Amino acid sequence: MLSAANSRPVEGVLWTFAAGLLFVLVNAGVKYLGPVVPAPEAAFLRYALGLILLVPALRQILRIRLSRGQWLFFIARGALHAVGVALWFYAMARIPLADVTAMNYLSPIYVTIGAALFLGEKLALRRILAVVVALIGALIILRPGFREIGAGHYAMLIAALVFAGSYMLAKHMTDETDPVTVVTMLSAWVTIGLIPMAAPVWVVPTAWQLLVLFVIAIFATLGHYVMTLGFRAAPITVTQPVTFLQLVWAVSLGAIFFGEPVDPWVVVGGVMIISAISFITWREAQVKKRQVTPPVPAQKM
Repeated sequence: MLSAANSRPVEGVLWTFAAGLLFVLVNAGVKYLGPVVPAPEAAFLRYALGLILLVPALRQILRIRLSRGQWLFFIARGALHAVGVALWFYAMARIPLADVTAMNYLSPIYVTIGAALFLGEKLALRRILAVVVALIGALIILRPGFREIGAGHYAMLIAALVFAGSYMLAKHMTDETDPVTVVTMLSAWVTIGLIPMAAPVWVVPTAWQLLVLFVIAIFATLGHYVMTLGFRAAPITVTQPVTFLQLVWAVSLGAIFFGEPVDPWVVVGGVMIISAISFITWREAQVKKRQVTPPVPAQKM
């Protein structure tokens, strides 16, 4: 946990801001290729090309002796994440950028629910209310009965749920191995997991499409690295609200470059989800602070 003396909030905000722009550029690239490259194939090529960037980490992976249980966890997470990625690419090609971005924020809410159901974490009334607000926000975005809910929306709902499961497995593996191993193994197994989904719909990509997918892989990898720098520079309670600017960029990008209408209900629902996540993050930080900082009567060593 970062101490106040080591915290660099301005640097953390700037790194997180840059990461958000990179992730939105990734979304734009996927949206651009959506009509011409099948979603499973685009997802496979993105991860396969991204493996090139992780070659330096392979030497470190080979030196680590993983147990059979750890291998099974990595394989299970890769298979699960592959399904989520394919669904995310499918949704990106069929619904507005703003819808995908706003609904993607449901993943932390699903993680909170999953932690309570499967990990035995207790949910205080305030966190339960925050979860309810986020789910209402999702309903406002979808507005069943008032707008047509397409296959892309259902795909994104499932993708957010699948990603939540993947993140919970990642948390378990990060406690046992280092982050570089977790990221590299994820990329490798997701690539393998996408092969049976991509093969039946394969079309020969052009050189331009491969170049765009390689740039997407670079932006995605760089975005994750830059966001890590933001987390190291400042507490997550400082950096996380900045990530929600992605919704602003997504709305703007969709309207300017893809001719997508600005739906105020999507913005309202997204803000509700964002507010709920911010509150949950702030509450968790407060609880950890109380656990680390001894109470007044306690003797400080």
